[in-house]
Amino acid sequence: MLRSLFSGISSLRAHQTMLDVTGNNIANVNTTGYKASRTQFQDTLSQLVSAAGAPQAPNGGTNPAQVGLGVQVAGISTDYSPGAAQQTGRSLDMMISGDGFFIVEQGGEQLFTRAGSFSLDASGTLVTTGGSLVQGWAADVSGVIDANGPLSSLQLPVALVMGSQPTGTATFSGNLPADADPATTSLTRSMELFDSLGTAHRLDVVFTVDDPAVPSWQASGTVDGGAATTGTIAFDPATGLTTGSPSMTVTVAGQPVTLDFSDLTGFAGLTTVEAASQDGQAAGRLQSFSMGPDGTLTGSFSNGLKQAVGRVALAVFANAPGLEKAGESMLRTTVNSGEAQIGAAGTGGRGGLQGGALEMSNVDLSQEFTNLIIAQRGFQAGSRVITTSDELLQELVNLKR
Repeated sequence: MLRSLFSGISSLRAHQTMLDVTGNNIANVNTTGYKASRTQFQDTLSQLVSAAGAPQAPNGGTNPAQVGLGVQVAGISTDYSPGAAQQTGRSLDMMISGDGFFIVEQGGEQLFTRAGSFSLDASGTLVTTGGSLVQGWAADVSGVIDANGPLSSLQLPVALVMGSQPTGTATFSGNLPADADPATTSLTRSMELFDSLGTAHRLDVVFTVDDPAVPSWQASGTVDGGAATTGTIAFDPATGLTTGSPSMTVTVAGQPVTLDFSDLTGFAGLTTVEAASQDGQAAGRLQSFSMGPDGTLTGSFSNGLKQAVGRVALAVFANAPGLEKAGESMLRTTVNSGEAQIGAAGTGGRGGLQGGALEMSNVDLSQEFTNLIIAQRGFQAGSRVITTSDELLQELVNLKR
């Protein structure tokens, strides 16, 4: 049988595979995080007609004569170049800007994906559209995240509560005027302090001139209109700074709270004293969250505070094209992909994360349509080889009439 007949058949098979790959790319042009595939061909084993000959006087050498036996698919590679960003404004949509893959757990198996369209299930667990559990690191009650710890499913329950914290120190800052009139100057500043249960208590501190010659001021603090506690704030007349780290202690629900006045200054002509800060807080309920470039999910609580509630983990591979597609935009490791190198976004070659956006498919339609034409013409040429070979065989059969 003619060798050209089988070469033509191999061409049909190879170009059919190219059409299949190209058609799949076009079908997934709008698939979130999809990576286009490319088909590479190679020739098959060639039949040796005559071997090479070495030069021998007085004749020169001869080259080998070989007849090819067709074409075959050398491989189907995946293009992992990033796709364009599609802004959605949805806080649960995440896009990787650079290299890396989201880590998910599906049926006890660890898989990887570039599709970052996530949602919350009934238990507040972050899941993919197919229900796979997104992996990362959960924060402890104080908002600390251990990125070196084991991975777990990220849970963001709407009923998550930030615990209360009693006030230990309240700080005052600004300036008490050195040229204030002792007879008429009385400055009152107020702030909220919290007890161990998160109950708010009102603190009022009245500043009056104690001794203009020093100069010094007297602070009188009351909690919820109770008994007053007094203290003295003295300033260095040469520098206008406080001396002796002035402070005093008030009692909130039976617990001591230190009022720190060491940040105050005593320059003339300025009255900017204010209740700057305190380290207590009321209990709060999670209302919303946002994501930073490193994958940290920061929750906004009803008490007005923000605290980290978790961090999304990313993985990179020594050979990302060696990953195996597992369906549902998922990938799994193979012996040629290397082990997953897990860490936080923005570290170790991992890209950053962008919230409120999705990565579009990286399929180039103009290139894919061109590939369709190339595959079609290659298929036609292969079929023409078969037709011509068949005509030759027909002529051979017709020799016997």
